[in-house]
Amino acid sequence: MSEMKALSIKQPWAWLICAGHKDIENRIWATSFRGRIYVHAGKEADCASGFRAAFNTLRILHDQSDANIIWRNFWALGQTYGAIIGEVDIMDCVTESESPWFVGPYGFILTNPTLYDKPIPCRGSLRFFEVEIERRKGEL
Repeated sequence: MSEMKALSIKQPWAWLICAGHKDIENRIWATSFRGRIYVHAGKEADCASGFRAAFNTLRILHDQSDANIIWRNFWALGQTYGAIIGEVDIMDCVTESESPWFVGPYGFILTNPTLYDKPIPCRGSLRFFEVEIERRKGEL
């Protein structure tokens, strides 16, 4: 068994993080935690304006064709809710960033994302929460 912190993040943001497209997670609270966490896709999606903001940011980072491909991949592969969908490292917590994903007031700098092939159903919680998952080689 492996116990690790998890953070619930609404879709499409959770998938964008684990798929390696979003390098910062915005929060209204700071953290001193640094290290690997599970990314939990919350049971609810963000509002329509959140989805528009996600797509518009992809268009800033990529040409229109690539942004469309990434967005189609989210709709095809990222429709998981109420589950651990991957892992990421929190490297820092900042109040300013050049990342187009940053809106503040705090941003968790993220690296080394992993998107699981098989999501792991799990109840989420506010802020960080502990999750114990039995990890078998080849399942994640």
